[in-house]
Amino acid sequence: MMASKIKKGDKVVVLTGRSKGKTGEVLSVSPSDNRAIVQGVNVVKRHTRPTQMSEGGIVEKEASIDLSNIAHIDPKDGKPTRVGFKDVDGRKVRYAKRSGEALD
Repeated sequence: MMASKIKKGDKVVVLTGRSKGKTGEVLSVSPSDNRAIVQGVNVVKRHTRPTQMSEGGIVEKEASIDLSNIAHIDPKDGKPTRVGFKDVDGRKVRYAKRSGEALD
């Protein structure tokens, strides 16, 4: 299995789609489906039935977005960047290809 370039807690920007240009933090990643949930991005409305735990109504929540439609934000200049891997002190570290800065 390949190492994931996008992980929970990363700051990302949306490249295409309805939420293009929005930024947010990754809440969860599903590598098998190649999708991620980003805070405040791709918000959809769900009609929910009332339960003992919560009341019903129309609830807004984030839907998943394809990993190919999001990119990391470069720590130096805040623009989208690709991610690479390099070996630092015997461990694999992700870095921003735009500036060379480590992401981990």
